[in-house]
Amino acid sequence: MKTLVAFFSAEGTTAKIAGDLAASIGADIFEIKPLIPYTKKDITWTNPVSRCNREKFGKKDVPVSGKVEGFADYNTVLLGFPIWYACAPNVVNTFCKAYDWTGKKVLAFATSGGSGIGKTAEKLRPYTKGAASVDAKLVSSAAEVIRWAKL
Repeated sequence: MKTLVAFFSAEGTTAKIAGDLAASIGADIFEIKPLIPYTKKDITWTNPVSRCNREKFGKKDVPVSGKVEGFADYNTVLLGFPIWYACAPNVVNTFCKAYDWTGKKVLAFATSGGSGIGKTAEKLRPYTKGAASVDAKLVSSAAEVIRWAKL
């Protein structure tokens, strides 16, 4: 039984929490990186034509760089990302679509963004088909994730 912390971080907040979390619980870690990295301008959500807005509203896949080796060996996946429009950024959804989630426990920890947690878990389910469970929480620290997930 292995645990993976997979995360996307736009400005470093989620990366810090993911790193602290993986170190605290002895989990493997994988950074979800878009094939074309985001610039500050790309994630300026107040600009209606910014990349993040075009991706979200256009429902576009965002190609991911790299793959998790041995994904089938993980029974729990802690999925971290900044919350965008009360859900995961498209790059996270694209990442999820690349794997078989059958029987896995998915715990999404979202860091603050422009919106609350909303229906994040519900919106992740189509991308994590077959998962035993999918839950999500807005957090501000690794300790908060550990308490919530009972790790």
